[in-house]
Amino acid sequence: MWTILAAEAPSAPLMVPDSVQKANFAEAVHRLVNLDFGEMLRNLLSESLWVVVKILIALVIYYIGRWVLHRLVRLIDVAMDHRNVDESLRAFTRSSVRAVFMLLLLLIVVSTLGVNVTSLIAVASAATLAIGMALSGTAQNFAGGVMILLMKPYRVGDYISAQGQSGTVREIKLFSTVITTTDNQTIYIPNNSIATAIIDNYSTAELRRVDWTVGISYGDDVDTARAVILGMLKADSRILSDPEPVVWVAALADSSVNLTIRAWTRNEDYWKVFYEHNEEFYKELPKRGLSFPFPQMDVHVKNE
Repeated sequence: MWTILAAEAPSAPLMVPDSVQKANFAEAVHRLVNLDFGEMLRNLLSESLWVVVKILIALVIYYIGRWVLHRLVRLIDVAMDHRNVDESLRAFTRSSVRAVFMLLLLLIVVSTLGVNVTSLIAVASAATLAIGMALSGTAQNFAGGVMILLMKPYRVGDYISAQGQSGTVREIKLFSTVITTTDNQTIYIPNNSIATAIIDNYSTAELRRVDWTVGISYGDDVDTARAVILGMLKADSRILSDPEPVVWVAALADSSVNLTIRAWTRNEDYWKVFYEHNEEFYKELPKRGLSFPFPQMDVHVKNE
């Protein structure tokens, strides 16, 4: 009696005698009956214990590695602090060191567990290439962060305006710059976009010029207005005497004579000086017989 096994090719089928099948089945039954369950259990227990030991060793290596990494970052931070390294570069270096050493630590832990690290690295490299092509903008942001640290258009603590946002730089990360606005909002700007954008840095110079525009009515005495305004500015100790404050007639507008007022002060006093003198001009100038005009229109009606 024969059993026909269909082959993939349509030619001659593969035919196996029933006696061979019976012999194979008898051999499988013999192995199952004579199986040493005790030996199998001992091998299973031995392998399980070895797996548990490897997991414990991997956990010990992981936590020790994290402790060493924490200490290393602190030592690097202290060394940069002693050398007065810029805070922007310090934050970027901390992030980079953590990322690199954490990756190495994970590779060591995986190798301890018995995983083939070479194959893993090959797979990770291929995945990194695919992810890198998909996330090319992320790599550009990293390169932008490096450019910012090298060119230093701004530093941590500077007040800047870029990409339609204004605020104080709090941190320069690997891929973004973190700024805090005056109303305490946190904004993340990608490094690539800010590195190639126009940046207004208001904190680099020690001194800043404060500009006001004040309109007085036609017919008011310009000399009186100039003397009153200069008296206010010279009475303020925050206003520098060199360069001296100036008041010029800037424009003869439709409804007013516009005066341009310029004075210099320290960077940290800029906004207080600007807002406080705005209020002072509004309160004091009318007391000296000067008025602030408002737009008005004269309508003449002709009766024909």
